[in-house]
Amino acid sequence: MLARCIQSISDIKFRELKLQRGQFIFLTRICECPGISLVELSNMLKVDKATTTKAIQKLIEENYVIKERDCVDKRMWHLYPLAKAKASYPYIIEEENCNIESCFAGFNEQEKETVYLLLKRMREGIELDWKQLKTGKEA
Repeated sequence: MLARCIQSISDIKFRELKLQRGQFIFLTRICECPGISLVELSNMLKVDKATTTKAIQKLIEENYVIKERDCVDKRMWHLYPLAKAKASYPYIIEEENCNIESCFAGFNEQEKETVYLLLKRMREGIELDWKQLKTGKEA
């Protein structure tokens, strides 16, 4: 529910940027990791390649991102932020930070650290399941 609330808030706030359905997550990672490949981005965000391809295509159409073919492996594409993405990035990060502040309203520093450590453990546990499913090797 927490993730859905944040995504809904972000989708509404980022409409003015013509970003929809969580595209801001793809955009921020491309800004933070210029040259990232489609596969690396999919793995980082834990989404399938079709979802990544669709989101990237829309970002290209809106002039946020450019896609360049790898010099060595012609099957691989690298993603780079354009000026529009670089200009939007600070606003997106500011909004994400506001969401985090709202989530932690009333928490002291120790509580924040505890939440971080517990969520990290939860992520590590579920990531194992995700990796096993992705590779087809269940424990």
